[in-house]
Amino acid sequence: MRSIVVLVAGLVLGWIDRALDSSRSFLVKRIGVKRLQWISKHLVPWSLLDWIGGTLRRNFVMWRNCGVILGVVLLTWKTQSRLLGSSGNGKMQTKWNVTAAVPLPRRLVYDNGLGKTPIMGWSGWNKYECKINEKIVFGNTDALVRHGLDQLGYNYVIVDDCWAAYKRDKQGNLKSHPTTFPSGMKALADYAHSKGLKFGLYSDAGRRTCIGHRAGSEDHEIRDAKTFASWGVDYLKYDNCFHKKHYYPHLRYPVMSEALNKSGRPIFYTICEWGEDHPALWAGKYANSWRTSLDVKDRWDRIQILADDNNMWAAYAGPGGWNDPDMLQVGNGRMSVAEYRSHFSIWSIMKAPLIIGCELRKIREEHLEIYKNKEIIDINQDPLGIQARKVSRQGRCKCREVWAGPLSGKRIVLALWNRDWRRVAIKVNWFDLGLEPGVSVCVRDLWKHEDWSERQQDGFEVAIDSHDCGVYILSDVRLTSDNVYVIADHVF
Repeated sequence: MRSIVVLVAGLVLGWIDRALDSSRSFLVKRIGVKRLQWISKHLVPWSLLDWIGGTLRRNFVMWRNCGVILGVVLLTWKTQSRLLGSSGNGKMQTKWNVTAAVPLPRRLVYDNGLGKTPIMGWSGWNKYECKINEKIVFGNTDALVRHGLDQLGYNYVIVDDCWAAYKRDKQGNLKSHPTTFPSGMKALADYAHSKGLKFGLYSDAGRRTCIGHRAGSEDHEIRDAKTFASWGVDYLKYDNCFHKKHYYPHLRYPVMSEALNKSGRPIFYTICEWGEDHPALWAGKYANSWRTSLDVKDRWDRIQILADDNNMWAAYAGPGGWNDPDMLQVGNGRMSVAEYRSHFSIWSIMKAPLIIGCELRKIREEHLEIYKNKEIIDINQDPLGIQARKVSRQGRCKCREVWAGPLSGKRIVLALWNRDWRRVAIKVNWFDLGLEPGVSVCVRDLWKHEDWSERQQDGFEVAIDSHDCGVYILSDVRLTSDNVYVIADHVF
C-alpha cells in the first residue's frame, strides 16, 4: 500500500510539474497576478520572486523523480516477494529443518479451550454474498449432513454479512433482518445444534458492516457478546470496516475478545482485518484465528497470492490460534479441478480453517470429492499443529514448489505444487527437509490413496500436471545402513 501511495504521489507531482511552464507562471497560478504586482511593488522585487518560484519548481521536479523511482522499486520488490515467496532472489532465505520443528508455545496463544485444530465448516459468503437468506442457510445445513461432510469434521454453519437489520432494536440490541431472516438467529442456531453442528455469525469492529452496511458492534461489544451467547452462537467472525479514525485493530479487537470471554459461552473468535496490521504478530493473545491476507476470489492468481502471504506467518500459528488465508472457493466454478485440488491441498497443509464456500445443494461430484478427501483433512487436523511452509522453488520461473511440514508420529507431509502452465517434474531433496544423507522413507500419495512400492532414498522426483498439486506423507524415516530413526535430530 505504501509503495502505491509513493508512486501515485510521484505521478501527481509530475503532473503538477508539467503544468508549471516557468517559475513566474507557477507563482501567478498560486498567488494571482494582482497580488504579485502588489508584492513586487511594496515588498519583494520580481527577481527575488523568480528565484523563489524556480527553487520551488526544482523541488517539485526532484520529488517527482524520487517518488516515481521509489514507487517502481517498491512495487517490483513486493511483487517479486509475493510471487516467489519470502525473498525476491529466487532462493529461500534460510533452510527450515522440518524434522526439528516444534509446536508454538501455548503461553503465546489465546486459550478459551477452542481451536485446538483448525475449524471446518460451511459459509455462504463466497457464493451468495449479500443475497443470503435463511432458506439458503437451512438448505445448505441439510446438504452438509446429507453429503456426510459433518462426519469428516465440517461442523460449523456460518452466516456472514447481511444477516442483521440496519438498525438496532429499541433496547439497543442487534436483531436479524425481518425479510431475509424472519425466524431470527436463535432459530438457525437451534437448527444447527439439532443436527449436531455448531453455528457461527459475523459482525464488525466498526459502526457498520463492510458490504451490507448493517449495524456493527463498535461501542456495543459487551451487549453484543451477551446477545450472541443467548442465541447459542459458537463462532464469531469480526470484520474491520467503518471504525473510528486512529482506533487501530490491536486496540479494537481485544475489546470484543474480552467481552466474549465474559459472555458465559465458549465462542470461537476469528479476527478479519485482512492482514493489514500483521495480526499474526499480536492477535494470538486475543483470538483463535486471524486473517493474513486480502479476501479470497475464485481466481488462480488470487489463490497464489494468498498462499504466499499466509506462508510468511507460519511460525506464529499453532493449536488454539491459526493463520487464516480466507475461505475455500472449491466448487464455485471459475477454476479447473486441478486448481481447486491445489487450493484445497495448500490450505490444508498450512493448517488453515477449512470453510466450504460453495452451494452444497448443487455441488458437482468432482468438487465434493475434493472436500471429502479424508487423508488430506487428517493432515489439516493433525494434533501436532505445525503449519507447513514453502521449502523449495525450482525452474527458471521459480514456480515449481515444494512445501513441507512435520506431523505427529514422526511423519512429514509434502506438497509438490506446479504453478507453471505446463506439466513439469518437481524434485524433492532431503537437504530441503533437514534430513540426513542416506535416509530412506516410505511414501504415500494422498490424492491417489496409494503407497509407493519402493522406499525412497535421498529424495525423489514426481511429474505434476499444470496448476495441480500432489500431496505425500513420508513415514518410517530411517538410515538405510543401520536401520535407526533420525527424526528431529535424535536417534531412536
